[in-house]
Amino acid sequence: MLVHTALDRVEQVARHWAAAGCPVALHVDLNVSRAAYERLVSALADQPMIRFCERHRCEWGRWGIVAASQSACELLLERFDNLHHVYLVSGSCLPLRPVPQLIDYLARRPRTDFIESATTADVPWAKGGLQQERFTLRFPFSWKRQRGAFDRYVRLQRRLGFKRKIPDGLVPHIGSQWWCLTRQTLSSILCDPNRDVYDHYFRKVWIPDESYFQTLARRFSTHIESRSLTLSKFDHQGKPHVFYDDHLQLLRRSNCFVARKVWPHANRLYGAFLNNTGAMNLAEPNPARIDRVFARAMEQRTRGRPGLYMQSRMPHPGAVQAPTSNPYSVFQGFSDLFSNFEDWLARTTENQVHGRLFAPDKAEFSGRTCVYSGGLSDSAAKRDYAPETFLTSLIWNTRGARQCFQYGPADRQRIAAFIARDPNAQISVITGAWAIPLFHSSCDFARLRKRAAELQKIETRQLSMLRSKETKAQTRIWSLAEFMETPMEALQEIVDEIGQTNSRTLNEAPQMADLAGFGQFLQNLKNQGMHPHLTGDFPLEEPLVVLPKRVSRPYLVR
Repeated sequence: MLVHTALDRVEQVARHWAAAGCPVALHVDLNVSRAAYERLVSALADQPMIRFCERHRCEWGRWGIVAASQSACELLLERFDNLHHVYLVSGSCLPLRPVPQLIDYLARRPRTDFIESATTADVPWAKGGLQQERFTLRFPFSWKRQRGAFDRYVRLQRRLGFKRKIPDGLVPHIGSQWWCLTRQTLSSILCDPNRDVYDHYFRKVWIPDESYFQTLARRFSTHIESRSLTLSKFDHQGKPHVFYDDHLQLLRRSNCFVARKVWPHANRLYGAFLNNTGAMNLAEPNPARIDRVFARAMEQRTRGRPGLYMQSRMPHPGAVQAPTSNPYSVFQGFSDLFSNFEDWLARTTENQVHGRLFAPDKAEFSGRTCVYSGGLSDSAAKRDYAPETFLTSLIWNTRGARQCFQYGPADRQRIAAFIARDPNAQISVITGAWAIPLFHSSCDFARLRKRAAELQKIETRQLSMLRSKETKAQTRIWSLAEFMETPMEALQEIVDEIGQTNSRTLNEAPQMADLAGFGQFLQNLKNQGMHPHLTGDFPLEEPLVVLPKRVSRPYLVR
């Protein structure tokens, strides 16, 4: 048992192994204080099956862990003649099944070595870019403490073309450091006449505890099972997952004999497994039964859930497929053309319909409330501080109900690119509709002309963005003149897609704004040098558009 921290748990687990008749060799990291070490020795002095071996200074990725394993194994083989397997564990490992089950399992496989052992060419396990190079370069610097020197020395060796010679007869293999080897294989490794040569070579290999025994076992073993009996899971950065109390049922399903790495304060886990005296279980260890859970956890860790962000860290751009959690609809120009469009759309589709969420003065929530779901404020200053998170919060807080809102060139434009890149967005645009409010305005015509030019310039940039190949949103774009030719068909298409009830033919349309004289207004803009081309070819006379009125339900009078 390789011990680094949590010496109280080490004592508890060591006694558990010894109580089942298993001799234990403890290696306590030389970084542990002398006083703490002596307290542990004194606490276990009453256990003849527990011995302490020579101490080495252990550091991640360095030779000290291999030297510690060698010393512990030599002590066991020397003091206990009846051993047939040696199982390497750490101080944070926890037995999951009764120890007699492990003893029986190994007794039925007296010649089998359980050690993950694969060549770097076969399995790309290594993290950090060093595969075969970990065996052909030298690594005298600590990756943990001397990262700069480590990286510079690696680059220097690559530039010079330096390569170490691998000792004759060795084919480098890597795998989990938590193995279970037979006495014969382990004795052959430790007593090999060329051990000094191998030890000298592996001292400068990167992370030798994942390759020393894995490579030498291939020379002497007669039967290798390339798997570990210890359950150890790693994340996308190569760091081990830590098991806590709420992993109890998950660990039981694995049928593994030992789990690493267990949180030292997981009292429920230690209490449940160290007092486990269940009936004999002959099931094979099967960590694959819980792989799905870890795969899902890794996916959430690396990709997150669509539309949900940690308050401590924003995701990298493009790290998630959809920045929002649910589909939503954006309407541009509809509230300019129809005076009661919001009420009509909410009544027809049974969705939440907002006004201009990104209006310059405030966010116009449905019902014009000051605070909306999730505590979102209608304050323009708060919204504009982070408009992307404002929108994602709105969609997340109201998931389960489709959100619809109005947008246009007169609104804040910082959010436009975000919406265009969002595959959950459905954008319907009537280009040139911004001219209708100007038409009904009583402002000076010179000011109207200037404002029309500004809005058209903004909408032109919007349309260029929506037609870009980088746009992922669903888009529908009509010019005002085109929409006016068949407005009911366009409205029916929208309702069919976003309505919550079964689609049916519309028998009611929103109230259209008065467009008498609008064609002449557009002509006057042209005459003043401002060409409103986004409205389309709008006729000078008032267009004849017949929209159905709301049909009241028949009723019976007796």
